[in-house]
Amino acid sequence: MSYLSIEFGLLFIAFFALYWGCYRSPKIQNILLLVASYLVVGSYSWQFSLILFIYTCVIYLFSVMIVASEHHAKRWLAFGICVSVLNLALFKYFDFFRYELQDLLDLLNVSVSLPVMTVLIPIGISFYTFHSVSYLVSVKKKELAVAKFWDFALFLSFFPSIIAGPINRAKDFLPQINVTQPREILEPFRAFTLLILAVTKVYCLGGLISEHWVTPIFANPLEFSVIDLLVGLYAYAMHIYLNFSGYTDLVTGMALLLGFRLPINFNLPYLALNLRDFWSRWHISLSSWIRDYIYIPLGGNRRGFIRTQINVILAMLLSGLWHGAGLNFIIWGACHGIGIVVLNIGDCYLGKNWLTLRSPIVARLLTWHYVCFTWLFFYFDSMSDALDYLTALLNSFWIEPQYAGAFLIIAFIYFSYPIFKNFTEWFIIQLTKIPHSYLPLVFIFILWLVIYTAPSGVPNFIYANF
Repeated sequence: MSYLSIEFGLLFIAFFALYWGCYRSPKIQNILLLVASYLVVGSYSWQFSLILFIYTCVIYLFSVMIVASEHHAKRWLAFGICVSVLNLALFKYFDFFRYELQDLLDLLNVSVSLPVMTVLIPIGISFYTFHSVSYLVSVKKKELAVAKFWDFALFLSFFPSIIAGPINRAKDFLPQINVTQPREILEPFRAFTLLILAVTKVYCLGGLISEHWVTPIFANPLEFSVIDLLVGLYAYAMHIYLNFSGYTDLVTGMALLLGFRLPINFNLPYLALNLRDFWSRWHISLSSWIRDYIYIPLGGNRRGFIRTQINVILAMLLSGLWHGAGLNFIIWGACHGIGIVVLNIGDCYLGKNWLTLRSPIVARLLTWHYVCFTWLFFYFDSMSDALDYLTALLNSFWIEPQYAGAFLIIAFIYFSYPIFKNFTEWFIIQLTKIPHSYLPLVFIFILWLVIYTAPSGVPNFIYANF
């Protein structure tokens, strides 16, 4: 069930009323949240709920063993992380690695046929895997005590963030579950603003951009000019940002209405002046997780320049693989890793942020175009399709552009993008000036306008696939 569907909206309103009807008892609210979360997961498949519950029990047992066996805590942590990774690999990467390994065996003339299995990927498995790793590490570091089982179950299954993030840290989120004082709605004006922004971004803007520019151009790139193909790349960059940041706005607003805070996940990523800056602004909860749980444990930048670059490449390759079991995602991660390594080499020989200090506009444009180029491998499952797009970019200079007007529109949006830096805060202030009795009418009018102008159908969340 899509979080943008009318059915979900009505169910959430009913749940909201029941939830706050029990505001005096956070324990009852937690039970309601846990039941609702498992129902959301079960709406995709009851097996997904069962897998999540079994996984929760196993990881919780490891956390208990980490505390109970202090002398062997490191070993139990390693076992727990291995189980988490193996569980993710089984469900998400089995088919991918089976095909690759089978091809390698055939190449070596080894007559072994690996078993064929159809494995469904449980919804949210990537996110609750990362949640559980943060919990085990926090318990090992004694940043928090072993949680109550049902609190931990809610931490892994919390329905606003289980489908497509953001990634919650156990030490930040579990204290919000384990409260004794009655909760309250957090920043209601911000919550409703985020809900409006979410619907506008995903339903209207993202949908229109995808329908009019992304889908037709990416469907057959060989028919379009260089200008058109650039429009396609730019439009997809805008679409994926609007879709994913819109989802984050939606679930952050929902969480605030339920009395919870989720981590910030976006900070105007297309204002980035280099790739390091981009990853400090894009999917922040993922990039910071990879930094803290992969890059730094590998050695970070503490073991010399060359080792640092190897660690960067490994971290970005794993980031790409996390997004999906496909060669295209590995190449996408490799492109970002190589880009950061080149940036680090430039800093070493030319001086840190050499280009940024001399021409921020050029630095921003180069970063934007490089990120747009890498999105090509993110969009296409097939390498041949991505290469067709690249071939068309290099060989279609003489085709008459069909989307020259769209090129100018996107250029205007890109250069006016910084103006909207404080739009959310401005909109919240305007809402506070409206009499409360008129606010429902304002929200209904905005939602009607957005849905009326948006393409038909309920849009999918791109990151729900990961």
